[in-house]
Amino acid sequence: MPAPETHTGLVRRARRINRVLAETYPDARCELDFDNAFELLVVTVLSAQTTDRRVNAVRPTLFAAYPDPVAMAAAPREHLEQILGPLGFFRAKTESLLKLSAVLVERYDGQVPGRLEDLVTLPGVGRKTANVVLGNAFGVPGITVDTHFGRLVRRFGWTEETDPVKVEHAIGALFPKSDWTMLSHHLIWHGRRVCHAKKPACGACPVARMCPSYGEGPTDPVAAALLVKTQGPA
Repeated sequence: MPAPETHTGLVRRARRINRVLAETYPDARCELDFDNAFELLVVTVLSAQTTDRRVNAVRPTLFAAYPDPVAMAAAPREHLEQILGPLGFFRAKTESLLKLSAVLVERYDGQVPGRLEDLVTLPGVGRKTANVVLGNAFGVPGITVDTHFGRLVRRFGWTEETDPVKVEHAIGALFPKSDWTMLSHHLIWHGRRVCHAKKPACGACPVARMCPSYGEGPTDPVAAALLVKTQGPA
């Protein structure tokens, strides 16, 4: 029976996995399109319960009509609902964007704040969305604990926590802050392409030999290769 993994061993294995994933996905990035912090904040809020590709499809129309918080706060509800219709839950998302934009105008002079403690006070914005914005629009290191990230860190044996805030802190302790944003991208890309929720492509996984969950999915390389996606969900 192998000896239990020490904390030092866990840190080394975790960082080794991240290095391999960095080599595997050199183009890893936020898969939501954006040109500035406000756009990233909005599209991240909209990405809940839909796919990045669908959000990217409505983005040009949305920001052509309402390019900033002032314009969006004054948007006619019916027109905003029409634009957001393809995303599902469009009424709730319209309400979120109207409230979010109004608070940005009233409290932050129409600017997206660059601090976590401010971002999480905005309507519809939690730590996950805040960390996406901080890491990708402001260059402030952040860990984005979405469903893919949480699934992979538990499969890798990095933590047993399920609460997103506890996961964030547990994983943050294994890596230097400078790695946090790209670590999030590496794991999310791997989760979308290889380490799927129901049937991970274990036989095609570049970190299989370091993963204690190897074998949850097909280990045959041919069968596993058929499960690999070349991009994130449609």
